[in-house]
Amino acid sequence: MDPSLTTSQQVTQALNKAAGGDRNAVEQLMPLVYDELRALAASALRRERANHTLQPTALVNEAFLRLIDQTHAAYNSKTHFFAVGAQMIRRVLVDHARKHLADKRGGGADRLTLSGIEAQESDHQIDLLALDDAMMKLAKLDERQARVVELRYFGGLGVDETARMLDVSPRTVDDDWRMAKAWLKRELS
Repeated sequence: MDPSLTTSQQVTQALNKAAGGDRNAVEQLMPLVYDELRALAASALRRERANHTLQPTALVNEAFLRLIDQTHAAYNSKTHFFAVGAQMIRRVLVDHARKHLADKRGGGADRLTLSGIEAQESDHQIDLLALDDAMMKLAKLDERQARVVELRYFGGLGVDETARMLDVSPRTVDDDWRMAKAWLKRELS
């Protein structure tokens, strides 16, 4: 790694090398992205039930393995990598919830707080599997709104970062966020 590059440039460079099959780049990538991925994982787990068995370290490790294991992944920037990372964190949580539900033979799916989704920012608890189903329905209705929710809620990206990721204006992100939250609240109630 070239020490004169910014962290963001180092991440992009490592991602490009990793996409080309350079296994050393993967080893260089982990320390560059670990803290931010762990923050995403911790944020996602704060919305989960209090006695959740998955820890942030395990969640970030699983998400990172899935990120680097994608054979056709071509991340064009650090922001793109973290956007896909948010998607992987969501998938790991949903897979964990499904396994937990199967282990209990249909009882008590994982719960999470939807303070970012609820219109009144309440601590209402919602079933993660129901949220995933609702997100898939939303994606069929409006793919961009679903991506906005994924990037903002699961990815922890701000309005401007989300706008850059989706190549739209911040105003569009605000409008999509507001509409998606209202739709999800109605769908989940």
